[in-house]
Amino acid sequence: MAMTIEQEIRNQAAALGFVSCGFARADAAPDAGDGLRAWLAEGRHGEMRWMEDRAEQRASPNGLWPAAKSVIALAMSYAPASDPLALADHGELGRISVYAQGGDYHKTVKKALKALGRWLAATHGGELKVFVDTAPVMEKPLAAAAGLGWQGKHTNLLSREHGNWLFLGIVMTSLELAPDAPASEHCGSCTRCIDACPTGAITGPGRIDARACISYLTIEHAGPIPEQYRAAIGNRIYGCDDCLAVCPWNRFADAAGANRAFLPRAELAAPRLADLLGLDDAAFRETFSGSPIKRIGRNRMIRNCLIAAGNSREVELKAAVEPHLVDPDPVVADAARWAMDRLG
Repeated sequence: MAMTIEQEIRNQAAALGFVSCGFARADAAPDAGDGLRAWLAEGRHGEMRWMEDRAEQRASPNGLWPAAKSVIALAMSYAPASDPLALADHGELGRISVYAQGGDYHKTVKKALKALGRWLAATHGGELKVFVDTAPVMEKPLAAAAGLGWQGKHTNLLSREHGNWLFLGIVMTSLELAPDAPASEHCGSCTRCIDACPTGAITGPGRIDARACISYLTIEHAGPIPEQYRAAIGNRIYGCDDCLAVCPWNRFADAAGANRAFLPRAELAAPRLADLLGLDDAAFRETFSGSPIKRIGRNRMIRNCLIAAGNSREVELKAAVEPHLVDPDPVVADAARWAMDRLG
């Protein structure tokens, strides 16, 4: 019996490192755009103006590319081998989100998507476009529509086979592909992710206020971190894994199936705050070369490390904090003053 085009694509995707592949019509998530518009209208996106600027393109694949008929949704695992919350009580160390401890996922996932796209075009023709999360595409609703999993109460994609440690990629194509059944929801009455959020940013099932989210505050937010959230940040200096780490479905996530490109770099798995606070711009770029962390720049990282230092109760860190009191960046200087006050 001849293999279907869908099975051929699944086989090729698996060979390229994707742990899951599914198919949906381009118009398979009609409600996603309404949810996006409501979220933006409430201002829950904070300073992420790029969410507003291309909202109508983001709302639907056909809004971005009218010729799209089908969507291929793909997932690549970055499941960690160790407990992401293990450093919570080590104030002298900075905590970096699991996804950013290895190589830049944008490059790894996009390279695999392009390889899949080249194979598909050469084998079956049609036009196509590939997307990681830098484009105005709603990957999570599309992945749910394609059967990869469902959006948990923390809004991230959840899979019964792979937990929630997944990077998503999308291929839009002009080909007509047989759609998969959308995934059903399996969170039940569990609220662990909501309860675990340090700042209460998850305001209800599937409702996130980015303005209170530690990932947003340490990565996307450019100004001073609001004082009401500083203590809750603890020693997190880039992102936050708490809502992901407590999900019971992660017991099925297999670290052995994670892409090796995402294995943690030794210097990013448990960095010392004192070392990071000593970085100038050149040293910052060298330290975070090839990492998604590089895009936030040295000043924002120093700001984050100063907040972590202030939360550390490690008086020895005052020597690393003090030089930043006269930093030319007022945001950095503000964080340094706060840290020094906290350290006594």
